[in-house]
Amino acid sequence: VQLQASGGGLVQAGGSLRLSCVASGRTFSNNGMGWFRRAPGKEREFVASIDWHGDNARYLHSVRGRFSISRDNAKNKVFLQMNSLSPEDTAVYFCAAGRRAFSATSESDFRVWGQGTQVTVSS
Repeated sequence: VQLQASGGGLVQAGGSLRLSCVASGRTFSNNGMGWFRRAPGKEREFVASIDWHGDNARYLHSVRGRFSISRDNAKNKVFLQMNSLSPEDTAVYFCAAGRRAFSATSESDFRVWGQGTQVTVSS
């Protein structure tokens, strides 16, 4: 069972990136999915999550209105659209599969983690 995140890169402040995460080995269509990030010198933090059906999403306060999480269960993928990026968004972004169907926010509610993709926002 693997989660593979991609789509990171270097972008100027104000720009956009779309992260993708694809699951292989099994389907996560019945699980909530999430994105976390770890900025340099900081602890990993919750960014966004979505429930199994894609109806309910939750966001870190500082990204609400700029980031949008979505999923395509037919393709076993989850996405994070990031707009109006700022240098404070620079981090390694991780996707994760939840233990249950709802949109969780705590790391302990996620059981499978991807390897991370680097997002760097220049000022």
